[in-house]
Amino acid sequence: MKTNDILHNMDLFEIKMPKLGESITEATIIKWLVREGGTVKEDDPLLDIATDKVDSEVPSPVAGRVKKIFYKENDVVPVGEVIALIDTSSTYGEDSKVSFEKSEESDTETEIIKVAGENEASQSHKVKESITKESGSRFYSPLVIQIARKENISLEELDRIKGSGLNGRVTKNDVLAYLKNRGQKVEQMPVIPEKETSTITESPVETVSFAASEGDEIIEMDRIRKLTAEHMIRSKHTSAHVTNILEADVTAIVNWRNKIKDEFEKHEGVKLTYLPVIIEAAIRALRDFPMLNASVDGTRIILKKRINIGIAVALEDTNLIVPVIKNADILNLSGIARELNRLASSARSHKLRPEDIQDGTFTITNFGTFRNTIGTPIINQPQVAILGIGNIEKKPAVLETPDGDVIAIRHKMFLSLTYDHRIINGAYAGAWLKKLADYLESFDTTRTV
Repeated sequence: MKTNDILHNMDLFEIKMPKLGESITEATIIKWLVREGGTVKEDDPLLDIATDKVDSEVPSPVAGRVKKIFYKENDVVPVGEVIALIDTSSTYGEDSKVSFEKSEESDTETEIIKVAGENEASQSHKVKESITKESGSRFYSPLVIQIARKENISLEELDRIKGSGLNGRVTKNDVLAYLKNRGQKVEQMPVIPEKETSTITESPVETVSFAASEGDEIIEMDRIRKLTAEHMIRSKHTSAHVTNILEADVTAIVNWRNKIKDEFEKHEGVKLTYLPVIIEAAIRALRDFPMLNASVDGTRIILKKRINIGIAVALEDTNLIVPVIKNADILNLSGIARELNRLASSARSHKLRPEDIQDGTFTITNFGTFRNTIGTPIINQPQVAILGIGNIEKKPAVLETPDGDVIAIRHKMFLSLTYDHRIINGAYAGAWLKKLADYLESFDTTRTV
Protein backbone atom coordinates (compact mmCIF):
# COMPACT_ATOMS: atom_id res chain seq x y z
CA MET A 1 0.00 0.00 0.00
CA LYS A 2 1.31 3.44 -0.89
CA THR A 3 1.98 6.03 1.80
CA ASN A 4 -0.76 8.33 0.52
CA ASP A 5 -3.19 5.45 0.64
CA ILE A 6 -2.21 4.82 4.24
CA LEU A 7 -2.63 8.46 5.20
CA HIS A 8 -6.10 8.60 3.70
CA ASN A 9 -7.30 5.22 4.99
CA MET A 10 -10.39 5.98 7.04
CA ASP A 11 -10.97 2.43 8.38
CA LEU A 12 -9.50 3.30 11.77
CA PHE A 13 -11.24 6.20 13.51
CA GLU A 14 -9.42 8.02 16.33
CA ILE A 15 -11.25 8.65 19.59
CA LYS A 16 -9.52 11.58 21.30
CA MET A 17 -9.87 12.90 24.82
CA PRO A 18 -12.38 15.74 24.34
CA LYS A 19 -11.84 19.29 25.58
CA LEU A 20 -14.42 19.83 28.32
CA GLY A 21 -13.69 23.47 28.97
CA GLU A 22 -11.46 26.33 27.88
CA SER A 23 -9.12 25.94 30.84
CA ILE A 24 -9.22 22.12 30.98
CA THR A 25 -5.98 20.39 29.88
CA GLU A 26 -6.67 16.83 31.04
CA ALA A 27 -9.41 14.47 32.18
CA THR A 28 -9.64 11.24 34.16
CA ILE A 29 -11.05 8.06 32.64
CA ILE A 30 -13.63 6.89 35.18
CA LYS A 31 -14.98 3.82 33.40
CA TRP A 32 -14.77 2.16 30.00
CA LEU A 33 -18.22 1.11 28.78
CA VAL A 34 -16.78 -0.99 25.92
CA ARG A 35 -13.97 -3.53 25.55
CA GLU A 36 -11.43 -4.26 22.82
CA GLY A 37 -13.03 -6.37 20.13
CA GLY A 38 -16.53 -5.23 21.02
CA THR A 39 -18.80 -3.52 18.52
CA VAL A 40 -20.43 -0.12 18.92
CA LYS A 41 -23.10 1.80 17.10
CA GLU A 42 -22.95 5.49 16.37
CA ASP A 43 -23.75 7.49 19.55
CA ASP A 44 -23.30 4.44 21.79
CA PRO A 45 -21.52 5.44 25.04
CA LEU A 46 -17.79 4.60 25.01
CA LEU A 47 -16.56 5.76 28.41
CA ASP A 48 -17.18 8.04 31.36
CA ILE A 49 -14.65 10.81 32.00
CA ALA A 50 -14.34 13.49 34.65
CA THR A 51 -12.64 16.82 35.31
CA ASP A 52 -12.97 19.24 38.21
CA LYS A 53 -15.78 20.89 36.24
CA VAL A 54 -17.98 18.07 35.02
CA ASP A 55 -18.47 14.32 34.69
CA SER A 56 -19.36 13.37 31.14
CA GLU A 57 -20.18 10.36 29.00
CA VAL A 58 -18.31 10.20 25.69
CA PRO A 59 -20.40 8.77 22.82
CA SER A 60 -18.99 7.08 19.75
CA PRO A 61 -19.14 9.30 16.66
CA VAL A 62 -18.99 6.24 14.39
CA ALA A 63 -20.12 2.61 14.24
CA GLY A 64 -17.56 -0.19 14.18
CA ARG A 65 -15.42 -2.51 16.27
CA VAL A 66 -13.20 -1.29 19.09
CA LYS A 67 -9.75 -2.04 17.72
CA LYS A 68 -7.54 -0.66 20.50
CA ILE A 69 -7.89 1.01 23.90
CA PHE A 70 -4.74 2.92 24.92
CA TYR A 71 -5.54 4.01 28.47
CA LYS A 72 -6.87 2.29 31.58
CA GLU A 73 -9.53 3.38 34.04
CA ASN A 74 -8.30 6.06 36.48
CA ASP A 75 -5.62 7.20 33.99
CA VAL A 76 -5.31 10.99 33.67
CA VAL A 77 -5.12 11.80 29.96
CA PRO A 78 -4.22 15.12 28.28
CA VAL A 79 -6.86 16.72 26.08
CA GLY A 80 -6.37 15.73 22.44
CA GLU A 81 -4.64 12.39 23.15
CA VAL A 82 -5.99 9.43 21.21
CA ILE A 83 -7.53 7.07 23.74
CA ALA A 84 -8.98 4.43 21.41
CA LEU A 85 -9.29 3.29 17.79
CA ILE A 86 -12.50 2.11 16.16
CA ASP A 87 -12.36 0.01 13.02
CA THR A 88 -15.15 1.19 10.74
CA SER A 89 -14.47 -1.26 7.89
CA SER A 90 -16.78 -4.12 7.03
CA THR A 91 -13.98 -6.63 7.79
CA TYR A 92 -11.61 -6.48 10.72
CA GLY A 93 -8.15 -7.70 9.71
CA GLU A 94 -5.15 -8.22 12.00
CA ASP A 95 -2.49 -6.66 9.79
CA SER A 96 -3.03 -2.99 10.51
CA LYS A 97 -0.63 -0.99 12.65
CA VAL A 98 -0.31 2.43 14.20
CA SER A 99 2.29 5.14 13.85
CA PHE A 100 2.40 8.60 15.32
CA GLU A 101 2.74 12.00 13.71
CA LYS A 102 2.55 15.48 15.24
CA SER A 103 -0.66 17.40 14.71
CA GLU A 104 -0.05 20.95 13.43
CA GLU A 105 -3.35 22.13 14.96
CA SER A 106 -2.32 21.76 18.61
CA ASP A 107 -0.22 24.02 20.84
CA THR A 108 0.31 21.23 23.37
CA GLU A 109 1.65 18.57 21.02
CA THR A 110 -1.13 16.05 20.66
CA GLU A 111 -0.63 13.28 18.11
CA ILE A 112 -2.67 11.98 15.18
CA ILE A 113 -2.84 8.19 14.96
CA LYS A 114 -2.73 6.82 11.44
CA VAL A 115 -3.28 3.38 9.97
CA ALA A 116 -0.09 1.53 9.18
CA GLY A 117 0.26 -2.41 11.08
CA GLU A 118 -0.76 -3.84 14.51
CA ASN A 119 2.58 -5.08 15.87
CA GLU A 120 4.18 -1.62 16.05
CA ALA A 121 1.08 -0.22 17.78
CA SER A 122 1.31 -2.87 20.47
CA GLN A 123 5.05 -2.29 20.92
CA SER A 124 4.60 1.51 21.06
CA HIS A 125 1.88 1.20 23.66
CA LYS A 126 3.98 -1.13 25.83
CA VAL A 127 6.94 1.25 25.68
CA LYS A 128 4.60 4.13 26.53
CA GLU A 129 3.18 2.29 29.57
CA SER A 130 6.66 1.32 30.75
CA ILE A 131 8.03 4.86 30.59
CA THR A 132 4.99 6.34 32.27
CA LYS A 133 5.12 3.79 35.06
CA GLU A 134 8.85 3.94 35.69
CA SER A 135 9.03 7.73 35.50
CA GLY A 136 6.70 8.57 38.36
CA SER A 137 4.20 11.24 37.37
CA ARG A 138 6.07 12.47 34.31
CA PHE A 139 4.11 12.02 31.11
CA TYR A 140 5.63 11.27 27.68
CA SER A 141 3.54 11.60 24.53
CA PRO A 142 3.50 8.82 21.91
CA LEU A 143 5.51 11.05 19.55
CA VAL A 144 8.27 11.61 22.13
CA ILE A 145 8.37 7.88 22.88
CA GLN A 146 8.63 7.06 19.18
CA ILE A 147 11.58 9.44 18.71
CA ALA A 148 13.28 8.09 21.84
CA ARG A 149 12.93 4.51 20.63
CA LYS A 150 14.19 5.36 17.14
CA GLU A 151 17.23 7.28 18.44
CA ASN A 152 18.00 4.77 21.24
CA ILE A 153 17.46 7.33 23.99
CA SER A 154 17.32 5.48 27.29
CA LEU A 155 14.71 6.09 29.95
CA GLU A 156 17.38 7.64 32.18
CA GLU A 157 18.34 10.10 29.44
CA LEU A 158 14.71 10.95 28.79
CA ASP A 159 14.09 11.63 32.48
CA ARG A 160 16.99 14.12 32.56
CA ILE A 161 15.79 16.21 29.60
CA LYS A 162 14.30 19.51 30.72
CA GLY A 163 10.78 19.96 29.35
CA SER A 164 9.46 23.23 27.96
CA GLY A 165 5.84 22.10 27.73
CA LEU A 166 2.95 22.46 30.16
CA ASN A 167 4.00 21.48 33.71
CA GLY A 168 7.50 20.67 32.48
CA ARG A 169 6.33 18.18 29.86
CA VAL A 170 9.01 17.02 27.41
CA THR A 171 8.06 17.99 23.85
CA LYS A 172 9.26 16.94 20.43
CA ASN A 173 11.40 20.08 20.20
CA ASP A 174 13.04 19.30 23.54
CA VAL A 175 14.07 15.84 22.33
CA LEU A 176 15.34 17.15 18.97
CA ALA A 177 17.36 19.83 20.74
CA TYR A 178 18.84 17.16 22.99
CA LEU A 179 19.78 14.99 20.00
CA LYS A 180 21.47 17.93 18.29
CA ASN A 181 23.71 18.44 21.30
CA ARG A 182 23.97 14.85 22.51
CA GLY A 183 27.11 14.28 24.52
CA GLN A 184 26.96 17.58 26.37
CA LYS A 185 25.45 17.85 29.84
CA VAL A 186 21.67 17.76 29.65
CA GLU A 187 21.42 20.82 31.90
CA GLN A 188 23.16 22.82 29.16
CA MET A 189 20.81 21.72 26.39
CA PRO A 190 19.12 24.63 24.62
CA VAL A 191 15.34 24.47 24.79
CA ILE A 192 13.14 25.42 21.85
CA PRO A 193 10.07 26.94 23.53
CA GLU A 194 6.56 26.23 22.43
CA LYS A 195 4.04 29.03 21.86
CA GLU A 196 3.96 31.30 24.89
CA THR A 197 0.63 31.09 26.70
CA SER A 198 1.43 32.83 29.96
CA THR A 199 4.05 35.02 31.52
CA ILE A 200 3.31 33.58 34.96
CA THR A 201 5.42 30.70 36.26
CA GLU A 202 3.40 28.31 38.38
CA SER A 203 4.71 27.89 41.90
CA PRO A 204 4.36 24.59 43.71
CA VAL A 205 1.48 24.48 46.14
CA GLU A 206 2.75 24.70 49.70
CA THR A 207 1.02 22.47 52.22
CA VAL A 208 1.21 22.31 55.98
CA SER A 209 1.27 18.90 57.65
CA PHE A 210 0.26 18.31 61.25
CA ALA A 211 -0.97 15.44 63.38
CA ALA A 212 -4.66 15.08 64.16
CA SER A 213 -5.71 15.15 67.78
CA GLU A 214 -7.65 12.41 69.48
CA GLY A 215 -11.29 12.52 68.48
CA ASP A 216 -10.67 14.54 65.29
CA GLU A 217 -12.43 13.32 62.18
CA ILE A 218 -10.30 12.99 59.06
CA ILE A 219 -12.06 13.40 55.70
CA GLU A 220 -10.14 12.72 52.50
CA MET A 221 -10.90 15.21 49.71
CA ASP A 222 -12.80 13.67 46.82
CA ARG A 223 -11.46 13.97 43.29
CA ILE A 224 -13.56 17.02 42.45
CA ARG A 225 -12.50 18.88 45.59
CA LYS A 226 -8.80 18.15 44.96
CA LEU A 227 -8.99 19.42 41.39
CA THR A 228 -11.05 22.45 42.38
CA ALA A 229 -8.47 23.35 45.01
CA GLU A 230 -5.71 23.09 42.42
CA HIS A 231 -7.55 25.33 39.95
CA MET A 232 -8.37 27.94 42.59
CA ILE A 233 -4.72 28.19 43.65
CA ARG A 234 -3.62 28.34 40.03
CA SER A 235 -6.05 31.21 39.42
CA LYS A 236 -4.62 33.17 42.36
CA HIS A 237 -1.09 32.55 41.04
CA THR A 238 -2.08 33.63 37.53
CA SER A 239 -4.18 36.75 38.04
CA ALA A 240 -3.65 39.78 40.27
CA HIS A 241 -6.99 39.65 42.10
CA VAL A 242 -8.67 42.89 43.22
CA THR A 243 -12.32 43.29 44.29
CA ASN A 244 -14.56 46.38 44.11
CA ILE A 245 -17.89 46.48 45.99
CA LEU A 246 -20.96 48.64 45.44
CA GLU A 247 -24.49 48.63 46.89
CA ALA A 248 -27.34 48.98 44.40
CA ASP A 249 -31.00 49.90 44.91
CA VAL A 250 -33.07 47.23 43.14
CA THR A 251 -36.49 48.25 44.45
CA ALA A 252 -37.85 48.78 40.92
CA ILE A 253 -36.83 45.24 39.90
CA VAL A 254 -38.35 43.68 43.04
CA ASN A 255 -41.67 45.46 42.50
CA TRP A 256 -41.74 44.58 38.79
CA ARG A 257 -40.98 40.91 39.43
CA ASN A 258 -43.69 40.65 42.08
CA LYS A 259 -46.14 42.07 39.57
CA ILE A 260 -45.10 39.99 36.55
CA LYS A 261 -43.81 36.64 37.95
CA ASP A 262 -47.09 34.67 37.74
CA GLU A 263 -47.78 35.80 34.18
CA PHE A 264 -44.18 35.09 33.22
CA GLU A 265 -44.30 31.52 34.55
CA LYS A 266 -47.60 30.88 32.78
CA HIS A 267 -46.30 32.31 29.50
CA GLU A 268 -42.72 30.95 29.54
CA GLY A 269 -43.06 27.77 31.58
CA VAL A 270 -40.24 28.71 33.99
CA LYS A 271 -40.09 30.73 37.20
CA LEU A 272 -38.75 34.26 36.96
CA THR A 273 -35.93 34.93 39.43
CA TYR A 274 -33.84 38.06 39.80
CA LEU A 275 -30.80 36.46 38.17
CA PRO A 276 -31.93 36.79 34.50
CA VAL A 277 -32.51 40.51 35.04
CA ILE A 278 -29.04 40.91 36.55
CA ILE A 279 -27.48 38.89 33.71
CA GLU A 280 -29.22 41.10 31.15
CA ALA A 281 -27.90 44.25 32.86
CA ALA A 282 -24.39 42.77 33.14
CA ILE A 283 -24.38 42.05 29.40
CA ARG A 284 -25.28 45.68 28.65
CA ALA A 285 -22.45 46.86 30.90
CA LEU A 286 -19.99 44.43 29.28
CA ARG A 287 -20.83 45.92 25.88
CA ASP A 288 -19.92 49.33 27.33
CA PHE A 289 -16.69 48.03 28.92
CA PRO A 290 -15.39 45.20 26.66
CA MET A 291 -12.08 44.78 28.51
CA LEU A 292 -13.97 42.80 31.16
CA ASN A 293 -15.08 40.28 28.54
CA ALA A 294 -11.57 39.18 27.64
CA SER A 295 -8.69 36.77 28.27
CA VAL A 296 -4.93 37.22 28.62
CA ASP A 297 -2.54 35.23 26.41
CA GLY A 298 0.99 36.05 27.48
CA THR A 299 1.31 39.75 26.70
CA ARG A 300 -1.74 39.79 24.42
CA ILE A 301 -5.27 40.82 25.43
CA ILE A 302 -7.99 38.91 23.59
CA LEU A 303 -11.32 40.75 23.50
CA LYS A 304 -14.08 38.16 23.07
CA LYS A 305 -16.49 38.66 20.20
CA ARG A 306 -19.40 36.98 21.99
CA ILE A 307 -20.58 37.26 25.58
CA ASN A 308 -20.93 33.81 27.13
CA ILE A 309 -22.06 34.04 30.74
CA GLY A 310 -20.97 31.33 33.17
CA ILE A 311 -23.27 30.80 36.17
CA ALA A 312 -21.91 29.13 39.30
CA VAL A 313 -24.29 26.37 40.44
CA ALA A 314 -23.97 24.70 43.85
CA LEU A 315 -24.47 20.92 43.85
CA GLU A 316 -25.83 18.67 46.60
CA ASP A 317 -22.36 17.26 47.36
CA THR A 318 -21.15 20.83 48.19
CA ASN A 319 -19.14 21.00 44.97
CA LEU A 320 -19.62 23.73 42.38
CA ILE A 321 -20.03 23.72 38.62
CA VAL A 322 -20.19 26.60 36.13
CA PRO A 323 -22.44 25.96 33.10
CA VAL A 324 -22.35 28.61 30.38
CA ILE A 325 -25.15 30.53 28.66
CA LYS A 326 -23.75 30.72 25.12
CA ASN A 327 -24.27 33.89 23.09
CA ALA A 328 -26.16 35.44 25.98
CA ASP A 329 -25.80 38.84 24.32
CA ILE A 330 -28.28 37.90 21.59
CA LEU A 331 -30.93 36.47 23.96
CA ASN A 332 -33.84 38.44 25.38
CA LEU A 333 -34.89 38.20 29.02
CA SER A 334 -37.14 35.20 28.39
CA GLY A 335 -34.40 33.40 26.48
CA ILE A 336 -31.90 33.99 29.29
CA ALA A 337 -34.41 32.70 31.88
CA ARG A 338 -35.16 29.53 29.89
CA GLU A 339 -31.49 28.73 29.25
CA LEU A 340 -30.59 29.46 32.86
CA ASN A 341 -33.30 27.07 34.05
CA ARG A 342 -32.15 24.35 31.63
CA LEU A 343 -28.52 24.56 32.66
CA ALA A 344 -29.26 24.66 36.40
CA SER A 345 -31.55 21.62 36.14
CA SER A 346 -29.01 19.70 34.03
CA ALA A 347 -26.23 20.55 36.48
CA ARG A 348 -28.11 19.29 39.52
CA SER A 349 -29.19 16.10 37.74
CA HIS A 350 -25.63 15.53 36.40
CA LYS A 351 -26.81 15.71 32.79
CA LEU A 352 -24.66 18.59 31.53
CA ARG A 353 -23.06 18.09 28.16
CA PRO A 354 -19.36 18.94 27.62
CA GLU A 355 -20.33 21.93 25.49
CA ASP A 356 -22.49 23.27 28.34
CA ILE A 357 -19.42 24.23 30.37
CA GLN A 358 -17.14 25.46 27.58
CA ASP A 359 -16.13 28.88 26.31
CA GLY A 360 -17.34 31.10 29.14
CA THR A 361 -16.14 34.71 28.89
CA PHE A 362 -17.55 36.19 32.14
CA THR A 363 -18.88 34.51 35.28
CA ILE A 364 -21.57 35.41 37.81
CA THR A 365 -21.88 33.77 41.23
CA ASN A 366 -24.92 34.35 43.44
CA PHE A 367 -24.11 34.59 47.15
CA GLY A 368 -27.66 35.73 47.77
CA THR A 369 -28.96 32.18 47.34
CA PHE A 370 -27.60 31.50 50.84
CA ARG A 371 -28.60 34.92 52.26
CA ASN A 372 -24.97 36.07 52.13
CA THR A 373 -24.57 39.78 51.53
CA ILE A 374 -21.00 40.20 50.25
CA GLY A 375 -18.28 37.95 48.85
CA THR A 376 -14.96 38.18 47.02
CA PRO A 377 -15.04 35.44 44.34
CA ILE A 378 -11.99 33.96 42.59
CA ILE A 379 -11.65 34.52 38.83
CA ASN A 380 -12.61 31.58 36.64
CA GLN A 381 -9.56 31.22 34.38
CA PRO A 382 -8.89 32.17 31.62
CA GLN A 383 -11.45 34.93 32.17
CA VAL A 384 -10.46 38.27 33.70
CA ALA A 385 -13.45 39.08 35.89
CA ILE A 386 -16.24 37.57 37.97
CA LEU A 387 -19.33 39.22 39.47
CA GLY A 388 -20.68 38.26 42.89
CA ILE A 389 -24.24 39.24 43.80
CA GLY A 390 -25.51 39.31 47.37
CA ASN A 391 -28.84 38.88 49.09
CA ILE A 392 -31.55 41.49 48.48
CA GLU A 393 -32.51 43.09 51.78
CA LYS A 394 -34.96 45.76 52.88
CA LYS A 395 -33.11 48.75 54.34
CA PRO A 396 -33.89 52.33 55.35
CA ALA A 397 -32.38 54.69 52.79
CA VAL A 398 -32.23 58.45 52.33
CA LEU A 399 -34.01 59.57 49.14
CA GLU A 400 -33.79 63.01 47.58
CA THR A 401 -37.18 64.49 46.65
CA PRO A 402 -38.29 67.96 45.44
CA ASP A 403 -39.48 68.61 48.98
CA GLY A 404 -36.21 67.55 50.57
CA ASP A 405 -34.62 64.32 51.81
CA VAL A 406 -36.81 61.54 53.19
CA ILE A 407 -36.11 58.13 54.69
CA ALA A 408 -37.80 55.24 52.91
CA ILE A 409 -37.69 51.43 52.92
CA ARG A 410 -35.74 50.25 49.85
CA HIS A 411 -34.55 46.91 48.50
CA LYS A 412 -30.73 46.90 48.41
CA MET A 413 -28.09 44.41 47.27
CA PHE A 414 -24.28 44.37 47.18
CA LEU A 415 -22.43 43.77 43.90
CA SER A 416 -18.78 42.66 44.09
CA LEU A 417 -16.54 42.56 41.04
CA THR A 418 -13.26 40.66 41.24
CA TYR A 419 -10.98 41.50 38.31
CA ASP A 420 -7.51 40.84 36.94
CA HIS A 421 -5.41 43.88 37.83
CA ARG A 422 -2.83 42.95 35.17
CA ILE A 423 -5.06 44.48 32.49
CA ILE A 424 -7.92 46.18 34.37
CA ASN A 425 -7.35 49.13 36.69
CA GLY A 426 -9.56 50.22 39.56
CA ALA A 427 -11.11 53.12 37.69
CA TYR A 428 -12.23 50.93 34.79
CA ALA A 429 -13.64 48.24 37.11
CA GLY A 430 -15.34 50.82 39.29
CA ALA A 431 -16.93 52.50 36.27
CA TRP A 432 -18.26 49.14 35.05
CA LEU A 433 -19.74 48.34 38.45
CA LYS A 434 -21.37 51.77 38.60
CA LYS A 435 -22.79 51.30 35.09
CA LEU A 436 -24.25 47.92 36.12
CA ALA A 437 -25.89 49.53 39.16
CA ASP A 438 -27.27 52.32 36.95
CA TYR A 439 -28.89 49.76 34.62
CA LEU A 440 -30.43 47.92 37.58
CA GLU A 441 -31.68 51.07 39.32
CA SER A 442 -33.22 52.50 36.14
CA PHE A 443 -35.04 49.25 35.24
CA ASP A 444 -38.12 49.83 33.09
CA THR A 445 -41.04 48.69 35.23
CA THR A 446 -43.47 49.00 32.29
CA ARG A 447 -41.90 46.01 30.53
CA THR A 448 -44.18 43.12 29.66
CA VAL A 449 -43.46 39.43 29.15
